[in-house]
Amino acid sequence: MYIATARQAPAEVRGRGRVAGNVLALGLVSLVTDVSSEMVTAVLPLYFVVALGLSPFQFGLLDGLYSGVTAVVRLLGGHVADRWQRRKAVALTGYGLSAVAKLGLVAAGSSVAALGAVLAVDRTGKGLRTAPRDALISLSSTPDVLGRAFGVHRAMDTVGAFLGPLVAMFVLWASLGDYDAVFVTSFCVAVLGVVLLGLLVRDHRNPLPAKPSLKSLWRKPFRRMVGWAALLGVVTVGDAFLYLVLQQRLALDAVHFPLLALGTAAVYLLLAVPLGRLADRVGRWPVFLAGHLALASAFGLLLTPFTNVVVILVLHGVFYAATDGVLMAAASPLLPAELRTSGMAVLQTGQALAKLVSSVLFGAMWTLWGVSTAILVSLVLLALALAGAAVGRPLSSRPSS
Repeated sequence: MYIATARQAPAEVRGRGRVAGNVLALGLVSLVTDVSSEMVTAVLPLYFVVALGLSPFQFGLLDGLYSGVTAVVRLLGGHVADRWQRRKAVALTGYGLSAVAKLGLVAAGSSVAALGAVLAVDRTGKGLRTAPRDALISLSSTPDVLGRAFGVHRAMDTVGAFLGPLVAMFVLWASLGDYDAVFVTSFCVAVLGVVLLGLLVRDHRNPLPAKPSLKSLWRKPFRRMVGWAALLGVVTVGDAFLYLVLQQRLALDAVHFPLLALGTAAVYLLLAVPLGRLADRVGRWPVFLAGHLALASAFGLLLTPFTNVVVILVLHGVFYAATDGVLMAAASPLLPAELRTSGMAVLQTGQALAKLVSSVLFGAMWTLWGVSTAILVSLVLLALALAGAAVGRPLSSRPSS
C-alpha cells in the first residue's frame, strides 16, 4: 500500500533499473563530506588514546557520545522534514553543523569535556542530515532498485571514506604530526560539501494529509525491524575498537594508523553496489544478517594468535557493504512516503542509541577484564542476537517489489 509505483515516481526514475540523478547528486555530496569526516575519524582513536592518554573506558564514553547522543535530534529533524516537506533544508542544516564542528576540535584542545561537546555538535549535524538524505534517495528511486540505489550512494560515499584517511596521512606527514592541521583541512572540505548540496540536490515533496499520523509508522514489520536492528547494534563492537586492537598488534604510528580505515573503505567501495543488487534479488534481511556474520568472523580472528590483518579488514568492509544501505532499502517499503524521513529517523535513532550502549559497555569490559575477554563476551552475545533475528525476521525473505 505504501510502495510507490512507477507511475507515481518522479520522471527521472521511471526508467526501470536506473539510478536517479538526484541519488548521484546526493552521492557526490556524501563523497566530499566523507573525505572531511573520515579525515577526523581516522585519527580520533589514536588522538584520544595515545596523544591525550584516555583509557579505553573513557574513549568508549566519547565514542558512544559521538554516535548516540543525538537521538532526540534525529527524531525531531525527521519529523520537521516530513511535517513541512523540507528534507533538503534539514539536511543542509545538518551538514553545516558538522562542518563547523571540525573547527571546534581545534578550539577544544585537550579538554575531554570540550571535546565531548564538540563531538555532540558534530553528531547533531549527522543526526539531522542522515534521515532526510536517505529519504530523498528512497523517494527518488523505484522500489525494484532500492538496494542498487543505496548501494550506488554508499559506494560514492565510500570513495570519500577511502580518500579521507589518505588526506589525513598526507596532512599529518606534511605538518609533522599536527592534529590541528587535519581538523582545519577537514573543515574546508566540509564547506565544499555544503555548497554542493545547495546547488545540485533537488528536494522531494509529497502530498500531505492535514495531520500526518506518526502512529502509521509503528506497524508490526517496521517495529520488529527497529527492535532487531537496535539489539544487533548493542552487541556489535564499533570500528574504533577494532582499529585500536589492530594498532596494538601492529604497533602502528600516527601517520600509518589511518591505513586501517582505508582497508575497510576499499572493500566497502568494491562491494556496496554488488551486495545492494544481491539484496534486491535474494532478500535484504538475509544479506543484512550475513554482514553481521562477517563482522563476527573478523573479531573472532582477533582471538587467535595468527591475526591476518588483510582478512580482518576485508570482513569488516563486507559488514558495512551488507548492512548500511541494505537496511535502509529494507525499511523503505515498510514506510509511507509522506513519513519516510520520520521512519528512517526512528530506525537510525535506534541504531545510534544501540551504538552508544555498545561503546560504553565494550570500553568498560576492556578496561576491567582485558580486550580478549571483552571480544569473547561480545561475540557470544552477537551470536545469540543473530539467531533470534534470523528466526524472528521482520519481513519475508524475498524483497518487496
